[in-house]
Amino acid sequence: MYKLWASILKDTKILLRDKVGLALIFGMPVLLVIIVTSIQNSAFQMVNKNKLTTVLCNKDTGAVSKQFITALDKVGLLNLIPVPASNNEKDIKQLVREKGAMIAILIPPDFSQNVHDKAKNVSSKALESFGLPADSNNKHVTSVPVTLYYDPVLQDAYRFSIEGAIQGALQLTGSSETLKQLYTSLNDKPLPDSTERELLGSQSPINEVPLSRNQRDVPNATQHNVPSWTIFAMFFIILSLGGSVVREKRSGSFIRLKTLPTPFWIGLLSKQLTYLVVTFLQAVIICCIGIWLFPHIGLPGLKLPTDTLALLVVTIACGWCAVSYAICIGVFAETQEQANGFGAMSVVILAAIGGLMVPSFAMPASFHTISKISPLHWCLQAYYELFLKDGTLANVLPNVLSLILIAIIFQALTLWGLRRKNLI
Repeated sequence: MYKLWASILKDTKILLRDKVGLALIFGMPVLLVIIVTSIQNSAFQMVNKNKLTTVLCNKDTGAVSKQFITALDKVGLLNLIPVPASNNEKDIKQLVREKGAMIAILIPPDFSQNVHDKAKNVSSKALESFGLPADSNNKHVTSVPVTLYYDPVLQDAYRFSIEGAIQGALQLTGSSETLKQLYTSLNDKPLPDSTERELLGSQSPINEVPLSRNQRDVPNATQHNVPSWTIFAMFFIILSLGGSVVREKRSGSFIRLKTLPTPFWIGLLSKQLTYLVVTFLQAVIICCIGIWLFPHIGLPGLKLPTDTLALLVVTIACGWCAVSYAICIGVFAETQEQANGFGAMSVVILAAIGGLMVPSFAMPASFHTISKISPLHWCLQAYYELFLKDGTLANVLPNVLSLILIAIIFQALTLWGLRRKNLI
């Protein structure tokens, strides 16, 4: 035990001397989790709370276009900025740039008349289907499109949301006009406003319930990002640990250990225990930032899982897997540059295919199987089970066992590489 403790002290001193490595191990993950969570939280708010600045050019003078604008405003997604109807397409593009807008909506001159004619056509067909007298002179009416100009910078997800909002407002306007036509045809008098509101406002509400086990709050950007970047931080210890293994190989430390009356496994175990503590500290620091710092900088606070033992087990399993991978890369790398370069790139690639950067469900079908070879995938699934679904140790056990199996494979490869290089 004394030999193991002495070896741990040695590895700790080596780690503390590596100022750059410490900055990468602790400083970079903290910055990443704060910056990425802030950006993603702002993106969520832009879709869910904040309104997107929108230039609106209404070239129609009818009442239907005003009704459409009212419906569009009630959606709550757009901050409409009206501009004079005299503007042409070139003027509208210029106004979009001047007002800092991302999109512009152009309502054509004959919009109201077109919607009115379409509603009249539809109501006549409905009356005919009921066996009631209707206007037989109706002709097919071609819809006049509302033009949407958008900045190419706007991502597809936001553009589709905007298109959905516009389509919803158009359908509401068309339905309202059709109801008015039907009511007038049947009753020979205009549709009362109260009746119109009652008929058009009868949609069933949507009750959103997250599929968590204990009915927790709806997950936010913090609950998603803190686990992701904690895992990323754990695996990025390869920049310090992998380089340390390479330095000891090149300095002859492994050869000198053969001459000492100390089992070689003590040296490997001390490195693993030292850096396992480091990964645990990384998780603690990032979680503390999520709990106490985020609420003070306008971000949602982190809510820890209810099963603390499961969180501890998952963190240790993730950390051990990360340490095993870093040592394995350090053993096979010939230089510190190789260890750092390949290690950093491989972690980024494994993070990408593991679902840390792009959700697994959004990947092509071929990547669903490939993602399972990434240890970061199993880490992420285990953390998500706890942070998002409020799972227990039994729920994350399959992921933990997968991580242990992957760590054992890395350990076996490490021993094979050491024997192959005659280092043990």
